[in-house]
Amino acid sequence: MAIEAAKWGDALRSLGFSIVTVAGDGPVDHCLPGLAIGAGEPPTFDEVESALRGADVVVVENLCSLPLNPGAADVVARVLANRPAVMHHHDLPWQRPQFAGHGPPPDDRRWTHITINELSRNELTDRGIEATTIYNSFGPVTLDGGHKEGQRRKVRNSLGIGDHDRLVLQPTRALPRKNIGGGLAVAETLGATYWLLGPSEDGYGPELERLVAAASCPVIFGWPGNVPHGGVGAAYAACDVVALPSTWEGFGNPSVESAIHRRPLAIGPYPVATELAAFGFHWFALDSIPNLGAWLDSPDDALLDHNQEVAADHFSLADLPDRISRVLPDR
Repeated sequence: MAIEAAKWGDALRSLGFSIVTVAGDGPVDHCLPGLAIGAGEPPTFDEVESALRGADVVVVENLCSLPLNPGAADVVARVLANRPAVMHHHDLPWQRPQFAGHGPPPDDRRWTHITINELSRNELTDRGIEATTIYNSFGPVTLDGGHKEGQRRKVRNSLGIGDHDRLVLQPTRALPRKNIGGGLAVAETLGATYWLLGPSEDGYGPELERLVAAASCPVIFGWPGNVPHGGVGAAYAACDVVALPSTWEGFGNPSVESAIHRRPLAIGPYPVATELAAFGFHWFALDSIPNLGAWLDSPDDALLDHNQEVAADHFSLADLPDRISRVLPDR
């Protein structure tokens, strides 16, 4: 979510806006600890009002979407009443089992609601809130072929992955909805090493340990200390397959990132994946991994070319300023 917020900030700057950032922590212009998830007390009305004073438009990133800090969300909604604002919804309460009983986000006649998928937009419409979908956006890979290959070799060597070994990357955290067992099964079927890039969260550690203990493939967690941390781009360069076996994602950035980085994708049947697949991506379902193995035995660049073109045509970061400009509320 922070990455998408940064992309929105850059897009708004390109439209001539000066950006002031406000959050509960991190390197921001105004730090209000009461905005943070799990804060003991929400910020006061005056604190939020002071931080937002002079803003022509306020973009609220998910704060009023999921009830992770309902006190802060209430204060921000009251401060923004009858003011131009964009409510950028990455998730909605009923999409998470623990929040299923919560109602829709607050609304105001001066606000614009943005969702990152059509499923959420339709669900808001059913609850009386009109919204517009702006899908997550992605820039091109800027490394030249030689640099990318050098990066690939360096990371794989550090991980102990040989030239002819297969490496399956799952660039997610470890949570129930990320279906770690599904990702391990992909690696097992392909005779590959499984690399889980993100940490375990929300008490999932014991279940993760159980799954790994039962796995029949080598497993790598995060960035081992001997591996140069080149960021997610280096991980994509190093892998042979990207796995996104999730049962739920609000978007699932690896679905498009895999296309940009020219890697085949093994993907789970989460609802928004079906929506994204309709743009024309060619992916491998979890029940067709033998087909993926056959593709790896005789790679066909036409699949990678096609997916890269779909990503560029429909999810380009270069198009984000125009998409945002169409939906900004009147000031």
